[in-house]
Amino acid sequence: MKKERGRITVREKAKRRKSISIHLLFMMAIPLMTGCWDRVEINDLAIVTAASIDKKDDDSIELSIQVFIPKSISSGGGEGGPSQGGGRATTLVKSDVGSNLSEALSKLQGKIPRKVFWGHCKVFVFGERLAKEGIQEQLDFLLRHPQPRERANVFVSKGRGKSILESLPPLENYSGEVIKELSDLHLGLRVTLHKLDEMLTSKSQAVALPFIKILPPAKGEAKLQGIPYIFGTALFKKDKMTGTMTAKDTTGLLWLKDEMKSYTVTLSPEGIKGQISINPISAQVSVIPQIVNGNWKTSVKIDTEGTVIQNGTKLNLSVPESLKVVERAYQKDIEKRIRLAFLHLQGNGDDVIGLAKEFYRKYPKQFSEAERNWKEIFKEMKVEVDVTAHIRRQGYINKPAGLAESEVKDR
Repeated sequence: MKKERGRITVREKAKRRKSISIHLLFMMAIPLMTGCWDRVEINDLAIVTAASIDKKDDDSIELSIQVFIPKSISSGGGEGGPSQGGGRATTLVKSDVGSNLSEALSKLQGKIPRKVFWGHCKVFVFGERLAKEGIQEQLDFLLRHPQPRERANVFVSKGRGKSILESLPPLENYSGEVIKELSDLHLGLRVTLHKLDEMLTSKSQAVALPFIKILPPAKGEAKLQGIPYIFGTALFKKDKMTGTMTAKDTTGLLWLKDEMKSYTVTLSPEGIKGQISINPISAQVSVIPQIVNGNWKTSVKIDTEGTVIQNGTKLNLSVPESLKVVERAYQKDIEKRIRLAFLHLQGNGDDVIGLAKEFYRKYPKQFSEAERNWKEIFKEMKVEVDVTAHIRRQGYINKPAGLAESEVKDR
């Protein structure tokens, strides 16, 4: 029994020695675990806020980056941001060219004393010429590199993208922030790097990106103090830009893609003198693919509610009959915009709505057999539009402001 106890004691001692050794090794390793071998201090980074990619006349790629200037903050908020009074800018734009994007970045890095950091880049702008000749190679770099965020917004510029970055908008600290705010306001399509890649690899391989240009500065303002704004949509087949849509047609596209968030429509109700303006406040959009007796068609159903923001007619909106007049006008306007947008897309066979994917989901066998001829099928496809529109809010007043009771009409 004593021997047995002795054996147990020896084993326990061995276990204790092993445990102590492990703890000592762990404690010795702690100092080595506190650092990171590829650590870069923030003071050593050139933080990119926006970037543009253009194609030059010699087919080289020009990369322009908008870089944050730390001194603009550290030297005091009063000097931060470009201003008409000559205040210090918060960003600067640096550019270089190369045979491809990675070479241009390598050359550009040689001109900047800090390491270029893409983690805070919110905006990428493709120049118009590059967009027409193809963006696939540039997209490969942006998605392959570990730093660019897939949630960054993508745009196409009228002319050179660099001009967008160089503008000095008076309302924000830098142009990249202006473009980001436009995207957040849903004034046009909102497309991220991730979404762009999804569209390019979809069944239709058609892409729609917001199209931007510079609003010229007002008289007396500096040349660069124009403001970037979205004025339409750039349409792509695969990775090449094939055409554009106006801002008016884009509203119809936004309805079709269920991305209508913020716009104002001004209506002239039939038989009524004056105009009335409405903002959509909610919408349910259904795009239903159908194959009936071998005929391919699409049914678009929309149920939307709006709010009156200005009444330039003499209609009393508290009266149901008057309200129905406005709702019918609102309904017809939406139907018209959707049909115009659909016809525009059919003209070039640009299925940016993603109907190919919807037909494949519902009719996989039929679509697989007809996929080779999808462009022609899309061009000839019939569309049925069914809109139900309601006015749920009339504002703080129902009757037109500034009119005598005798002038207000119930119909």
